[in-house]
Amino acid sequence: MNLNSKKDVVFLVLAGFFITNAIVAELIGGKLVMFFGTFVQSVGIVLWPVVFVLTDIVNEFYGQSGVRKLSYITLGLIAFTFTCLFICMHIPAVAFSPVSDENFNKVFGQSMYIMIGSMIAFIVSQFVDSGIFWMLRNRTGKKMIWLRSTGSTVVSQLVDTFIVQFIAFVIPGYWTIDVFLHNASYGYVFKLLTAFLVIPIIYLVHRLIDKYLGDEISHDMIQDVAEKNLHHKVDE
Repeated sequence: MNLNSKKDVVFLVLAGFFITNAIVAELIGGKLVMFFGTFVQSVGIVLWPVVFVLTDIVNEFYGQSGVRKLSYITLGLIAFTFTCLFICMHIPAVAFSPVSDENFNKVFGQSMYIMIGSMIAFIVSQFVDSGIFWMLRNRTGKKMIWLRSTGSTVVSQLVDTFIVQFIAFVIPGYWTIDVFLHNASYGYVFKLLTAFLVIPIIYLVHRLIDKYLGDEISHDMIQDVAEKNLHHKVDE
């Protein structure tokens, strides 16, 4: 990666926020909160709007290959975090430790279930998201960013929400199937509403990148990934 290249700098910044967001969401995911007095979700759900924005921006400027690359890196780092937590949970705390083994394991033990679910749901939903994004992109061209953004989110987050919550809360026995269906359904609707609310942010980030790269470079990048994706579809 050439840090003198603005294109590489943009990808590095996007990747940094994307990976940090994903790992923090995993670590805090064991805390459950009530939304609108109606449904319970992991507090990590508040970070997913960042994923919506960043996935669509990476898709737009770096294409499916960029999303795959970032997804594999993120998946590997989540797995690394899981391994670190697993090791640390088996190292006994001293008697005067401000955080006891019981408290440490209670917090991060639940996070480990969420990580397992997230790793499976994340990679599946990312590829679903990218595929639908480019299906819509090929039909609409450069116009209607909002359509390919929300369209890809509608399907990918259905997959993500139900997989991760089943593994994280049903398998360990925290939720019954009825509770799972209730909370996952409302959680999915919450994500969809959020996806619509972040549309202006996607346009804003897109414009900031345009200004940083310059309109000509930005246009060439978007056109290049669009042509590569179209040729790939034709070859198939």
